[in-house]
Amino acid sequence: MTMHRLAYDSCIAACNDCADACDTCAGACLREEDVKMMARCIALDIDCAQLCRLAAAMMTRGGPAAAAVCAACAEVCAMCADECGKHEAQHCQDCAAACRRCAEECRQMATHQV
Repeated sequence: MTMHRLAYDSCIAACNDCADACDTCAGACLREEDVKMMARCIALDIDCAQLCRLAAAMMTRGGPAAAAVCAACAEVCAMCADECGKHEAQHCQDCAAACRRCAEECRQMATHQV
């Protein structure tokens, strides 16, 4: 394991967990009876999952832009958490929790408070 990977392990894990929760949520939202009502949730789930995976990869490599990407990731995770939190479905509630945790981890990483 690289030094960067060790320093950011908690944030990397939160990003990977969040990406998985967002993918699960998006898939489940697509199976909801009123898919149109879930459109914003699905869109944010997809964006959040992709950004989380990018942030995790950059931290793993120790990329120079990792902090900037983590700052953006924290913002998108917060947006996704807010949207998912509006829906009663368990997959949305689980996603909101994962997004909140990831947003906090990414904020700490972006400000080098890991």
